[in-house]
Amino acid sequence: MLDPDGFDDAGWAREMSALAVGAAKLAAYEAAMVASMAARRPASADRSPDQPGHRVAGWAPGEPPPVQVSEFFVDELALARGISVTAASRLLERSLVWVHELPDTWGALADGLVDPPRAAAIAKALGGQSVDAGGKVAAAVVAEVEAQALEWALAGETPRRLQERTAAALIALDEAAADRRRKKAEANADVVTRATADGMGQLIADLPMPVAVACREAVDGYARMAKADGDTRPIGQLRTQIMADLILRPWDTSREPVTAHLRVIAPLPVLGAPPARPHDGDRVPTDADAASVDGAPITAGQLRALLEQLDALCPGGLQAPAGGSLGIDLTDPATGALRATVSRPELERLVRRGCRDHPVRDCGCPALTAPPPVGRYTPTPAQQRFVKARDRTCRHPGCRRPARWTDTDHVHPHADGGATDCGNLCSLCRRHHRLKTHAPGWRFTMTDDGTLTVTTPSGVTRTTRPPGWRLPDAYQIPGSGGPADPDDDPPPF
Repeated sequence: MLDPDGFDDAGWAREMSALAVGAAKLAAYEAAMVASMAARRPASADRSPDQPGHRVAGWAPGEPPPVQVSEFFVDELALARGISVTAASRLLERSLVWVHELPDTWGALADGLVDPPRAAAIAKALGGQSVDAGGKVAAAVVAEVEAQALEWALAGETPRRLQERTAAALIALDEAAADRRRKKAEANADVVTRATADGMGQLIADLPMPVAVACREAVDGYARMAKADGDTRPIGQLRTQIMADLILRPWDTSREPVTAHLRVIAPLPVLGAPPARPHDGDRVPTDADAASVDGAPITAGQLRALLEQLDALCPGGLQAPAGGSLGIDLTDPATGALRATVSRPELERLVRRGCRDHPVRDCGCPALTAPPPVGRYTPTPAQQRFVKARDRTCRHPGCRRPARWTDTDHVHPHADGGATDCGNLCSLCRRHHRLKTHAPGWRFTMTDDGTLTVTTPSGVTRTTRPPGWRLPDAYQIPGSGGPADPDDDPPPF
């Protein structure tokens, strides 16, 4: 490990230049590695349209790359690199463009002559345009524009300006190129949310620029009208509130009212013993559950305001919002594992009824447990509630799709003897359900406590545990006070 303080100013500048060259060479090497493995995962291994479980057009943005690669290779790449599927998709597309469509750009990157941002800018402008890549521009024309773009890159043009100039140069030779890129971008459009900080989040929509400007101007116009009428809130806050009102239309009584499905997570003392209090010097768990909306944490003040807005607060505590539901998840205070899930009326009935075998004393018999296994394929409603409450999201490493949009799947297939039991059921979104069932070479295993291990065809293994599950002290780095499970998956999982 070099000591950065050992360089003088000139040495520091040389080292920074060497780092840039090294990063470019590594990016080129990574692209070659990705393209090489992609060639081993052909699309012919995927399900055909006449087979059950095939890819359904319209439920995922965009189409597979022109070089026919299995739709599930991006999932394998994401686990191997420890990145999201979205980032893996961008890496795959960029790598295939450099290696197969723009070999001169890839060569300049491998030689350290251009950096990754500039090479990526050229790829964005020229990727998919050549007839060899499924486009409509002659390969010679693309090569001519690529050569010009490399000259601009070597001259130091900024990445953003380089992309614009390269796109303009292609349009000068092929006027329809811009429209093809625009149509491709429109096909990949979507609306997503992104959590920021302090209980805030962003609603992001990909729109044609004229539509985006029109929407923003409309929101700004209404906000300025409210400001002129005497509203003292900041103009930015008014814009956000007006945008939300225009989408949700709280004044429209013909629409169903907004409701929520609330879940309360409460520790349950083990076998009736009171929860242990930490002693001086003991590590206080930092992985306790916090209030969240769709998986993103919110503050206690936001939670109370939300519950009041939903009319979910009552003198006796919480109640289900009108049109919604209220579930109570009871967890083990030592491990954080889910012990039972129950509705408030069910819990009240159990408290009134008590133990049927020992009605006159506190016997310690379990009144609430996980739903029992059944001898059929379809899980019971109680099993589905328990599994979704335990998993909260799709359990495939890195996937954050909420459990309500997932399938309750047998990890060990029922057809091969797998039990319909909560210890063999997990939540998988439809994509990862299809991957587990139909993608060759993938292996899924799960322990009774819900720990899921996924192994890719290339042998990469990642492990996910149910949210709230706490690691035992044996997995702590001495003196760190934080978890360090050597078998656990790396960030961002």
